[in-house]
Amino acid sequence: MDLVILQDQIAQCNGKAGDIIYWLWEIKFLESIPREDWLTIIMKVFTYLGEGGAMWIVLSIVLAIFAKTRKTGFTMMISMIGAVIIGNVILKNCFARFRPCWVISDTFNGTEFFNSIKYHISIPNDYSFPSGHTMNGVTASMSILFCTLKDKKRVFYGIGAVVLACIIAFSRMYLLVHWPTDIIAGAFVGLVIAIGSYIIMDKKLWAVIDKACTNLKKAIDRKKQNKIV
Repeated sequence: MDLVILQDQIAQCNGKAGDIIYWLWEIKFLESIPREDWLTIIMKVFTYLGEGGAMWIVLSIVLAIFAKTRKTGFTMMISMIGAVIIGNVILKNCFARFRPCWVISDTFNGTEFFNSIKYHISIPNDYSFPSGHTMNGVTASMSILFCTLKDKKRVFYGIGAVVLACIIAFSRMYLLVHWPTDIIAGAFVGLVIAIGSYIIMDKKLWAVIDKACTNLKKAIDRKKQNKIV
């Protein structure tokens, strides 16, 4: 459980300044993950699904279009906006933690692992802690789960979304762009944001949004009727 902190480092891959912070068990965990060519392809697919939260954003927009799933869609939007502000803008820059793939092998007392591993995706330029892919996935998927918990027919969609978010989070460690503690922190922050967003939406915002959408629909319908006449 030894913690290693090397402050005021410069990343050779992009010239960014920050700190190398890791626990020894994190190195062992990343080294222990089995890596095969076929599995690497699968992990790349999942990590690209979570890139920039694009998949979750598109899904939230689609859900917001339909009346039955509109609340879920808007809850996802609110939670993901919170994740971007709190996680990507504030926390990442406050901690300025180097990603595993930024770190040269000399840092790890001569281990060949980080020097010999073949990186299969482009190396990200933003900081490591917490994981943005994990935050987006957890906030979006937990929003779906919270909004479907009372519906036995739809709750499986929420469970499926959570499983997908977990696979995306794991892919980030597999591809060496995040430390395990980045993933844990991202999941925790994402869960807190998702809970807060659901409560705010359920107690305050939903009535306002639902009324606005209803009025907009009525206005569109009236406009269509006027054109027909």
